[in-house]
Amino acid sequence: MKRKIRIGSRDSVLAIKQAQIVMDTARNPDIEFELIFIKTTGDKILDRNLDDLGGKGLFIKELEQALMNCSIDIAVHSYKDMPYEDTYGLPVVALSQRGYPFDVLVLPEGVTELDKSKPVGSSSRRRTIQFSRLHEGFEIKAVRGNVPTRLSKLDNGEYSALILAQAGLNRLCLGHRISHIFTLDEMIPSGSQGILAVQGRQGEDYSYLDSFHNRESEIVSKAERQFLKTLGGGCTSPVAIYGELNNKNLLLTGMYVDAFGNVETGKISGDAGCAEYLGETLAKQLVGR
Repeated sequence: MKRKIRIGSRDSVLAIKQAQIVMDTARNPDIEFELIFIKTTGDKILDRNLDDLGGKGLFIKELEQALMNCSIDIAVHSYKDMPYEDTYGLPVVALSQRGYPFDVLVLPEGVTELDKSKPVGSSSRRRTIQFSRLHEGFEIKAVRGNVPTRLSKLDNGEYSALILAQAGLNRLCLGHRISHIFTLDEMIPSGSQGILAVQGRQGEDYSYLDSFHNRESEIVSKAERQFLKTLGGGCTSPVAIYGELNNKNLLLTGMYVDAFGNVETGKISGDAGCAEYLGETLAKQLVGR
């Protein structure tokens, strides 16, 4: 008899696609996967900015509760949505290969230039701050809802453009909507952007995820999340960090915004075996400037 694994997922189109990626990559003849859909607080409240609601951790709370009461066996998250501190007893047990990590600009269909008479949609202070440094004079307005909903608002004329994650658009086969991919010099991504995290319960067997887990994602995420932890920054803090692994060398590029709105950026590189040390060191360097 096959072992049944119940996967908890938000019920958005993107979340379902991401859960399917886990199932497809971890395919095992002895395992039968079942998707369990759970609506989170972040999905229910769509008329307020995430910063005002307490952060993107709101997208995982109900999934963690389902893990605790054993109504699901694992939960799939966008790793960037998870607080940098693990929840006691509910460790991250596997990480995906990193998808496209950068942010992108999406214009309405058939449009080739930004329209200053309409706002640019962004749900992230990190993106807002960096976009405003590139393009002065644009109004930035919060945009909520799943990716198809946001694109519908864009095409209906509510926004001149949207700033979204490239990985999400590509996973939904919407890469053709991308008008511009921001370079690392233009916009530094959120920590662990493009990586999927599988969360489980302490002490259980997750060897069936061995084929899914990506060691490179584990290394860069250690550095990126230590950077966030050192700054005390949760998911809503205007900080950014991106790690690039080249053989045994890890290069980190980070951004920190202080309470007065001053933006500091910097880089550090070193042995990948010291990933957490590098993340902590870069954070302290940016704060000390």
